[in-house]
Amino acid sequence: MNSDSNRSNSSNSSNSGNSGNSGDTKAKARPGILDGVRVLDFTAMMSGPYCTRLMADLGAEVIKVEPPEGDHIRMRPPRREGRSTYFAQLNAGKKSLSLDLKKPEAIALVREMVAQCDVLVENYRPGVMKRLGLDYEALCALNPKLVYCSISGFGQEGAWSGRSAYAPVLHAASGYDMANLDYQEGDVERPLKNGIFVADVLGGSLAFGAIQSALFRAARTGEGDHVDLSLMDAMLGLLVYECQEAQFPAERRRPLYRPTKAKDGFLLIAPVSQNNFEALARGTGHPEWITDARFRTSQEREHHWGELMQLLDDWAASRTAAECEAEMNAAGVPCSRYFTVREAMQLPPLVERQAFQTIDDGSGAFQVPNPAFRFSRTAAHARGGVPALGGDGPALLGELLGLSAERIDALRESRTLHVNG
Repeated sequence: MNSDSNRSNSSNSSNSGNSGNSGDTKAKARPGILDGVRVLDFTAMMSGPYCTRLMADLGAEVIKVEPPEGDHIRMRPPRREGRSTYFAQLNAGKKSLSLDLKKPEAIALVREMVAQCDVLVENYRPGVMKRLGLDYEALCALNPKLVYCSISGFGQEGAWSGRSAYAPVLHAASGYDMANLDYQEGDVERPLKNGIFVADVLGGSLAFGAIQSALFRAARTGEGDHVDLSLMDAMLGLLVYECQEAQFPAERRRPLYRPTKAKDGFLLIAPVSQNNFEALARGTGHPEWITDARFRTSQEREHHWGELMQLLDDWAASRTAAECEAEMNAAGVPCSRYFTVREAMQLPPLVERQAFQTIDDGSGAFQVPNPAFRFSRTAAHARGGVPALGGDGPALLGELLGLSAERIDALRESRTLHVNG
């Protein structure tokens, strides 16, 4: 990691909000695994910002390099007083530097900064960074330990590398949407809409992991690396069973767990193992199912799956979803009611685990998810502060590059540096 005297992670060391639980003070007092790591973040929208937010959560100093108009997602709802909480969730704990990369002086500034950074992440269309003179080959000559991650729809090379690709396009291209359609019951002819951008979150998570691996190698060898992350590859990796079924079609489709209807809602019951099924039979008051010829083994249950699901519907019809859930969990059967996101955010187990952090973007406090993982000795949580567009630019250029106030003013006058914060 870089150890220059100008390095400072002070803005990432604490949270400006309050998680609303007693464990937050302890979490803030602990160091982060990525304390001292500096990241240049040339990403926008979701996949890249999701990756770099995870790095900020672990203590990295993440410098978000934005165009003068800012990351497009700054304008996306929900918005309060002109500030997007959608943007805030993806960019909490970062700093913002707004440069016009069409100007040679902006490129020169970036190249100077690269020498003092450990990681660069970008999700431009392949070829853009090379045209700017900011590709891996150009920058590793300035910093041989640089870990450079490129996130794109179809990878940096190949016939489709130049295609524009957002998450819904990857869902369609990878087979994900058609696989999901194939699992639906009844005559559903059109692929289903999906507002949850699986490709972006999955790709951002995989990029985060790959970067940590490359940082580990750089620490051991002194040599950086170029991570080429394809969202298409990420989606295909998600389709674990489906990739094998595509090569070896089964005579009978595997049975799917489906919603069971109770008096006032739905629940999902998943008796995966033989032990689960026997617990289900006892928990529903039907121990005779265990010896029923239709259900004795998993193979027999698969052949009579519809009958078993109907029996569960009959059992649940006289109970509320909460009663069903309580009885199943008491019996040791994997089961949950269906919750809305609003309801899930308020579940006591998530509050106990501190799954959410309260932050403030200047328009008031709200909650964002913490990372799904916890460490016993170091902190992993959303860091306080949501960067105003370009708001950290002058300080960063002064601290990292030693630029004078007069030089910074000149950069602003030439519209190379933009400060809207």
